[in-house]
Amino acid sequence: MALRVGAEDKKKVIAAGVLGVGAIGALVYTLMYIFGGSSTPAPPPPMQTAATRPSQPAAPSTTGDHAAVRIPGIVASLDPTLHPEWMAQAESLEYSGHGRNIFSQFSAPPEIEKVQAPIRQSAAATQVPQGPPPPPPIDLKFFGYEARKDGSRRAFLLHGDDVFIASVGDVVDHRYRVLNIAPFSVQIEDLPYQNAQPIPLVQN
Repeated sequence: MALRVGAEDKKKVIAAGVLGVGAIGALVYTLMYIFGGSSTPAPPPPMQTAATRPSQPAAPSTTGDHAAVRIPGIVASLDPTLHPEWMAQAESLEYSGHGRNIFSQFSAPPEIEKVQAPIRQSAAATQVPQGPPPPPPIDLKFFGYEARKDGSRRAFLLHGDDVFIASVGDVVDHRYRVLNIAPFSVQIEDLPYQNAQPIPLVQN
């Protein structure tokens, strides 16, 4: 004789499962009701009729929205009627100014005053071409001389911080030649420019 094992345990398991599903559903519904709020939609606002509409304009909202304010009497003051006589009067006006009529295509342009004086030429056009630039001045100073026994002289010349003692015919600083030595001046030739200039005596 075969014995049925576990039949009672199966029924207990099925019953426990059904009760668990029901408990979970009840818990979910309770949580949705608490945190989700009521699912019933709010009733629509009552419609206003001509009898229930207020006669005075509603005050503007203070919640930040700008409500339009109705101003009575504006529409009644507007006259949409065209007045041809007013239009004809405006079109018959004639321009009586002294300048050009900018509203007419047949108006003559104003006369431009003619130039009475000659046009001034630019500085570049009136510039007279110059010749070669003059030679630069000789950068030497004559501050004394020495008279020798044979009657010749030696000049003391200064170029910057350098002192030169030169006789007639000597070349100073590889550029200047001494042509003549007088008591109060010396004649110096600038060799690159072939220009001779007198250098006066500098009194201390």
